[in-house]
Amino acid sequence: MDIRTHHFIDQELCGQPVDLQPGFCRVTLSAIGRMAADAQGLVHGGFVFGLADYAAMLAVNDANVVLGAASVKFLKPVSVGDRIVAEARVGEVKGRKHVVEVIVSRNDETLLEGQLTCFVLDRHVLD
Repeated sequence: MDIRTHHFIDQELCGQPVDLQPGFCRVTLSAIGRMAADAQGLVHGGFVFGLADYAAMLAVNDANVVLGAASVKFLKPVSVGDRIVAEARVGEVKGRKHVVEVIVSRNDETLLEGQLTCFVLDRHVLD
């Protein structure tokens, strides 16, 4: 896989890419105890969103891609021990703007669905 962005991501917390093609990425994540928000093992939604965000960045796969906006729906909870998968597919591209559709699932259940708007900049956002 030719990953061109987000090289320092902690894949234990944000997911591991398993399929990368132009305009598409699949990333898996095993929910671990450090992600729990409570004693029952409910995984904080930020980790689920982080997985979706990472998949979207890889679907665009440019060194200078950044997230500009997101509209997501959390449909079902995630528990410690779950193995979840994000699939991100670039839809509309207008210049620097890439609209990415993302679905996070567990087996056949959709847990999160949304649209992330990414921008490819001329240089790193911190430059």
